[in-house]
Amino acid sequence: MKNFELSVLDLAPVKQEKSIHDSFQDSLSLANYVEGLNYKRFWLAEHHNMASIASSATSVLIGFIANGTKTIRVGSGGIMLPNHSSLVIAEQFGTLESLFPGRIDLGLGRAPGTDGLTAQALGRNPAMINQQFPRQILELQTYFSKENSGALVRAIPGEGLDIPLYILGSSTDSAWLAAELGLPYAFAGHFAPEQMEMALNIYRENFEPSKQLAQPYMMACVNGIAAETSEEAHLLSTTLFQAFINIIRNDRKPFAPPVADMDEIWSPMEKAAVLQKLRYSFIGNQSEIEEKLKNFQERFNVDELIINSHIYDHRKRLESYRIFREAADSLFKA
Repeated sequence: MKNFELSVLDLAPVKQEKSIHDSFQDSLSLANYVEGLNYKRFWLAEHHNMASIASSATSVLIGFIANGTKTIRVGSGGIMLPNHSSLVIAEQFGTLESLFPGRIDLGLGRAPGTDGLTAQALGRNPAMINQQFPRQILELQTYFSKENSGALVRAIPGEGLDIPLYILGSSTDSAWLAAELGLPYAFAGHFAPEQMEMALNIYRENFEPSKQLAQPYMMACVNGIAAETSEEAHLLSTTLFQAFINIIRNDRKPFAPPVADMDEIWSPMEKAAVLQKLRYSFIGNQSEIEEKLKNFQERFNVDELIINSHIYDHRKRLESYRIFREAADSLFKA
């Protein structure tokens, strides 16, 4: 079992009785806190038309977080590339890298990050996505290259900057692509666990070295809810469970506080669906989290674990990330 880095995925969650301004301030507070705990990176995810998530203008929010921190890497987990012009993303991230040199990541996904109607409003063409996404990645690499300086279309800022690209995936398709392009691969195990093992194996076994990366680099995102006691952690986890029930019911309302009994909210069928989707959710006290981390790493052997934590109380959310840091550190003390 090899050591692994810890990182954060944040969605700028919007909570009941709180404003979006509060969400952004909480995200900055979390970024500052985990920076002090030696987390490697802080990623923000692009979503649209969801009253519970405020990270739609992802590039803008990355700038806000990077400006309020000092050393932690900040980036997208991810930018949903077919929602955008490749040139615009190159310019945006070129601007960010110029403002915060050596700290900006560009994670890329192909999903819309929203519902079908909103995807149409974003200008996506579903018939072209499988061809468009790989082509756009190559376009970004061209725009960032020094060799593009003689081209008629250039990304300024962006040209000649070392902005690492990461491929995000929730199925095996992106694993093949990340392996072919020789880029780091991040799997969305926090909501799409079904194909994670297969996707990571495909990536590891088919990786082709590139200018950016000589060896495969695997990242997995999981849900993490830790507390001083197991009972408290499971109470806090009901905010996460309610969020997934809302997705099933197509109810995009803000995140709700914990409840004492989920059986009063979900049906047996909904419960089974939620627990299946959230099978890679690490919930418990520090010793339980340590055991879950150990079991996970012995099975998947990733280079980096990205923690997504839907906890309603901001102070308890900070505490959860501290417990994860201590649990991970204790695994490798010897």
